[in-house]
Amino acid sequence: MPLLEVNNLRTHFFSDDTVTKAVDGISYDVEMGETVALVGESGCGKSVSSLSVMQLVPSPPGRIVSGEVLFDGRDLLKLGREDMRRIRGREIAMIFQEPMTSLNPVINVETQLTESMTLQLGITSGQAKTRAIELLERVGIPVPEDRIRQYPHEFSGGMRQRVMVAMALSCEPKLIIADEPTTALDVTIQAQILDLMKDLAAERGMALLIITHNLGVVARYANRINIMYAGRIIERGTCRDIFAEPRHPYTIGLLESIPRLDLPKGSTLTPIIGQPPSLSDLPPGCHFQPRCRFAVERCSVEYPVERELDNDHVSACWEIDNLKSAAVTNR
Repeated sequence: MPLLEVNNLRTHFFSDDTVTKAVDGISYDVEMGETVALVGESGCGKSVSSLSVMQLVPSPPGRIVSGEVLFDGRDLLKLGREDMRRIRGREIAMIFQEPMTSLNPVINVETQLTESMTLQLGITSGQAKTRAIELLERVGIPVPEDRIRQYPHEFSGGMRQRVMVAMALSCEPKLIIADEPTTALDVTIQAQILDLMKDLAAERGMALLIITHNLGVVARYANRINIMYAGRIIERGTCRDIFAEPRHPYTIGLLESIPRLDLPKGSTLTPIIGQPPSLSDLPPGCHFQPRCRFAVERCSVEYPVERELDNDHVSACWEIDNLKSAAVTNR
């Protein structure tokens, strides 16, 4: 049984005259000790899906309309507020997208790190402080016994993100959800943070769900990848399958837009034409059809069904068979 299993999850936002389908029937799973990536453009519903798992969707206007979120055999969507509060941090921890807004600017790092440990683990404040210092040292913050008394504004962006990693690890959860954990960091710090998260998760046997818009970032870290577009997962498979043989036009487009060192000098990137659709006004048929160079007439009237390929590789595209040669040629 997977540690986390999301089945047909739908989360919509309601206003006076529109319904925004931020998450529109996604399904994926995460095994114990596995690293899984959820990848897609900004605005495709990635972050809302993670907030739905944690039951942190602001209501109103948001509402989880249907679906299941099974964690360790329990459906989180059926739990009450107090039950979910006990699970957050203790069993599922989340690293939010922007550490400067996730950390309270008027409370020092010590208080923010130790509060959850005293509540969730039932340890004394002294024990929590000792553990917090050990965690800060483990995530690479120098002189942690002094810096623990400082405030978030006294840390750099990379150091604040390390504090967020320490907070996520503080109660030793079974699953860590990292929502854009390297946003606004330079590429060197990105690699350091991701390497740190991967090593610490492996060291403690935790599962890791990385949510990002950068397919290149997760190439060396994820076991499996889910590609998300306009509120739905349109392709999923192992990291090797997704990179070696993508079977959806959107995935092919993402891979073609990644800079590569093996291309001839002067080569240009191939962007995906157009813009993602509004989630409150989705086109009929396949949502990617207006931007797709492989689209046929059927794509504009009927949403494609998922088709399972080899080795648990799944794609939702009517032109899967015609994409195989194109994917090989373009890679």
